[in-house]
Amino acid sequence: MRARKGRAGKRLAGAYLAAGLALMYLPIAVVIAYSFNKSDNGILWTGFTTEWYGKLFQSRQILEAFRNSMLVALVSCLAAAVIGTLGAVGLARAKMRGLGLVEGMATLPMMVPEIILGFAFMVFFSLIGLKSGIFTLILAHTTFCIPYIMINVRSRLVGLDPSFEEAARDLGAGPARAFWDVTVPLIAPAILSGVLLAFAMSLDDVVISFFVTGAESTTFPVYVYSKLKTDVPPSINAMCTLTLGVTFLAVALSRLPGRRQERVRSRDGEP
Repeated sequence: MRARKGRAGKRLAGAYLAAGLALMYLPIAVVIAYSFNKSDNGILWTGFTTEWYGKLFQSRQILEAFRNSMLVALVSCLAAAVIGTLGAVGLARAKMRGLGLVEGMATLPMMVPEIILGFAFMVFFSLIGLKSGIFTLILAHTTFCIPYIMINVRSRLVGLDPSFEEAARDLGAGPARAFWDVTVPLIAPAILSGVLLAFAMSLDDVVISFFVTGAESTTFPVYVYSKLKTDVPPSINAMCTLTLGVTFLAVALSRLPGRRQERVRSRDGEP
């Protein structure tokens, strides 16, 4: 009886997992499949073609929107890497009351609903007289990218032995030199992992970008959203497929440093 219940439970768990994966990935698979659809209405399947990938690179609007998305994601992630790393180091070394509150406030942009955060950015930029454009996009994306990097680096610093940096100080290195030559290489995998994850989040953001973008700085997700109201050209499926590939690659690369560290720890017998 117990064996039958165990088998039934495993089958139910497997079916639940399969249904969950289908709900998550089936729409993505449909987009990828229809990027090779010969039909120009994007609904009926009429044959296989790569025509839309060729026309994709002839569309100035799509390429410009994608260029804006890449520019905003790269610049905001680099800025967030510096701010988030320094913030994580400061939080790890700080000894004061209310440290938990400060950490919660630092990660708040990641937890606030995007529509509220986007509206807040729009109101704030309007109050200070900042015109919507690439610069406001970079500021907004940098803000919500910082927590992803800060959390990764903070978790790495928690398990970091402070004696490494203390040894460098004993050998005559100054605080800045010890941090740059000792601490930064040790936390570099966490920084890279956070940057790649933040890059993926920035690249596909729609809600916040919609509130702070300008007429000349439309990002690719906002461009796709605007086309949904009229008529979606088939080349959009092709660009979505390429964007998905970049996003999946960034997320996969963000996992590599952590897995490499786990293999090193297991090889060295560390807990």
